Amino acid sequence: MFIRNEKFKEYLAKYPVVSGLIALNIIVHILASFRFGEFSLFQWGVGANYLIGDGEWWRLITPMFLHAGFLHLLFNMFSLYLFGPELERLTGKVRFLTIYFLAGLFGTILTYLLQDANYVHVGASGAIFGIFGAFGALVYYTRKAFPGLRQIILPIIVISVIMTFLQPNVNATAHITGLVVGFLIGLSFFHPKRIVSWKKKSPIRRVK
Repeated sequence: MFIRNEKFKEYLAKYPVVSGLIALNIIVHILASFRFGEFSLFQWGVGANYLIGDGEWWRLITPMFLHAGFLHLLFNMFSLYLFGPELERLTGKVRFLTIYFLAGLFGTILTYLLQDANYVHVGASGAIFGIFGAFGALVYYTRKAFPGLRQIILPIIVISVIMTFLQPNVNATAHITGLVVGFLIGLSFFHPKRIVSWKKKSPIRRVK
């Protein structure tokens, strides 16, 4: 389910939204590494709470496309590369984007509301956790039809949450918010009536 064995062109063709998001994040990271005269993309887009409070509302969106360093980018994009394709295939392009964007957006909104004014935040982690949350909703709805699925999904979610609180300098607010938002949206998207169609279109039918 989360083992990627597609060739590069096949991956791009099958999962255009995930591929596009990975490419966008990489391009933004490269551009944010340079200054263009007095302009810095990173400084313009970073989620600085005091600047959001001053009316720079675009900073509620831009942080989910910026990263603090190469390893930060690599970890998030590798997670998106592994876990995004199956969700895109199950939900479709528009629904996948809805989960990804709203989880990331609410993650930054709650970070702004709950953290102090000097708090600064970047990263796609809230959106990535939205993917995990959506899979959690899938597990909830398919716990009888695919009982083995939770053995794959739940450990990923639990480990990710634990690591959120063990690692330093992690925006736990965005992570947990993204997880909850993804789960709630997933509950609406993964209606039980679609279980039959999942059996026909997804390899999760082989999980026992």
